[in-house]
Amino acid sequence: MATRTVPLPKSRKSGLGTKGSEPESESFSRELVVDSVPDTGLDVEVAASQAERAMLAQACGLVAVHEFEAGFQVRKLDRTRFKVTGSLCARVTQTCVVSLEPFETLVHADIDVDFAPSGVSGRGPAAAFRGGEDPPDPIIGGKIDLGALAAEFLVLNLDVYPRKPGVSFDATDVRGEPPGANSLFAVLRHR
Repeated sequence: MATRTVPLPKSRKSGLGTKGSEPESESFSRELVVDSVPDTGLDVEVAASQAERAMLAQACGLVAVHEFEAGFQVRKLDRTRFKVTGSLCARVTQTCVVSLEPFETLVHADIDVDFAPSGVSGRGPAAAFRGGEDPPDPIIGGKIDLGALAAEFLVLNLDVYPRKPGVSFDATDVRGEPPGANSLFAVLRHR
């Protein structure tokens, strides 16, 4: 089964523009018209421009996004459902929660998401969660936004409390005293 690889052009708009969309989705949009996916599938590569990486950094609370690329394989499951698999690779600068110093980190994520038109799961409502399976993400307006999907997986794979390698938390307070030295319960320690 032969597939073709295509770079997906930037969308004309900056994002989905739908009410309630995630900020990171608005920063990086690459819409794929599902009717353009051949029966053999489609390989798609996306990369963010310098301006888009700056918007992603701001939306994600990062110091910088230096590299942001994703490769996807889009396959038809049936007439209306699609499976999108692939991987994300990003090089970002985060701020250490302990030292407040910036540091670079690599983010790698495997992507495996099913898509179906809004309101169509292709199965009964109870079947969607059997076996820990997520319900399909919606196809909106006949399009899958692969840029928004890549941005979502970046956010999901960022360390919530990033710590610079080699930095550890020292429990002494700002006065240089160990915690609890002047606490109300310190007197109990000496009994």
